[in-house]
Amino acid sequence: MDAFFAAIEQHDFPEYRGKPLVVGADPKGGTGRGVVSTCSYEARQYGIHSAMPIREAWRRCPGAIYVFPRGKRYAQVSQQVMALLENFSPDIEQLSIDEAFLDISTSYKIFGSPEKLALDLKKRIYDQIELTASIGIAPNKFVAKIASDLEKPDGLVIVQEGTVKEFLFPLSISRLWGVGKKTLPRLKRLGINTIGDLAKYSRDELYAKFGQAGLHFYRLANGIDARGVEGAIRAKSISKEVTFDTDQSDDDIILNTLRYLCNELAREMRRKNYRGRTITLKIRLEDFSTFTRSRSLDTFVNHFDDLWQNIVELYRQFNRREKVRLVGAGVAHLERGAGQLDLFADTPEVSDKVDEVMDVIREKFGEDAITRASMLDNRHDSQWIRD
Repeated sequence: MDAFFAAIEQHDFPEYRGKPLVVGADPKGGTGRGVVSTCSYEARQYGIHSAMPIREAWRRCPGAIYVFPRGKRYAQVSQQVMALLENFSPDIEQLSIDEAFLDISTSYKIFGSPEKLALDLKKRIYDQIELTASIGIAPNKFVAKIASDLEKPDGLVIVQEGTVKEFLFPLSISRLWGVGKKTLPRLKRLGINTIGDLAKYSRDELYAKFGQAGLHFYRLANGIDARGVEGAIRAKSISKEVTFDTDQSDDDIILNTLRYLCNELAREMRRKNYRGRTITLKIRLEDFSTFTRSRSLDTFVNHFDDLWQNIVELYRQFNRREKVRLVGAGVAHLERGAGQLDLFADTPEVSDKVDEVMDVIREKFGEDAITRASMLDNRHDSQWIRD
C-alpha cells in the first residue's frame, strides 16, 4: 500500500488531501521527541521520511499537518485489504500491516495474464477502499519486493523470467536486503555502489569479506531467492514502548510506565491468542545508547502478573547512572493458542481469571470501563510519547 497510514488519514479527512501530512509524535513546535511513523508523498518532497526524528521533520516542513497514529483504524483497513487479496490467490504471506506476498503462478491464468491480475487487483482496492497500491511481479520474492517500490505511488513493475540480473544490476546497493547503516560504508569503500558491482565478486570472495552475510549478499545480488510464499506468517515477537516527554531519573515514574506497558502487552497477546516465553526489557538512555535485557521462561505466558514480575526483576538488575529516554517491554518465542498446560494444575491462577474478566468487561462496556488500581496514576500519561 502507498504511504498507508498517511493515505488513510487523507481519505478519512479530505481537508488533508494534497497537503504535506506527517503521522507520528507531536513535534511541539520543533522541540518534540519521538519519530515519524510515515508521511504523505507531499511531505516526502521536503525530505521527510519514516523513522526521522519528529523535530527534524518540523524543521524541514513546519507547515505540514502533524497527526498521531490511529492504530485501530489502520488495522481495520489492513484487514479489508488482505481480505481482497484472497480473491486473487489462495497463497498469501502478510509481511506487515500494509504489505503482502502473493504466489500467482497458477491463479493468474484465471485473469488472463499476471499483468491483468495486477491491474484488476489495484482497481479492486481502489474501488472498494479508495486507496492506491503498488505491485511488483517477478520470479521470486526478493525481486518482486524491489519492483513494488520502484514506481510508487500507484505503480506496477513486472520483471520477466530471464531479465532478473538486467533489472537488478543498475540499482543502488542500498536496495539489497541486509545492507544497513554499518554495512553500506564498507561496501562503498570497496567501490560497490550498485547491485551489479557486488555481483562481480565471487561467492568465496564475499564470504571471506563478510562471513555468512556475504553468502546472503551473493545470492541476492545474483537474483537467487528460493523462498516460497509461506502462508499466514506468525509473529516472532510483540512489544510496546514509550518515549518520555523529558528524560527520567525517577524510578517510580519509570516503573509505573513499565507496569502500563506490561498491561497493554498482555492485553494484545490475549487478543491475538499469543503466548510467549522470552520476556525483554528495553531501555534507551539520554545519550541514545540502547540496552536490552531478556530472560526465557519454562512455560508460555500472556498474563500481566507474569510479564510484570519479570520486567521488574530485569529493571532492578540494570545498573544505570544516566536518565532514561525510552522504555519498552516485549515478548518473543510466541505460539498460538492456550499453550502447554500444567497437567497437575486444578484451576487457573487467580491473576489469569482477573485478566480474562477485565477483557470481557472492556469488550462489552469500553476501554475505560475498568482498570487496575495500580494503573490509576497512568490515566494521565502526558509525560509519554507513544512509539
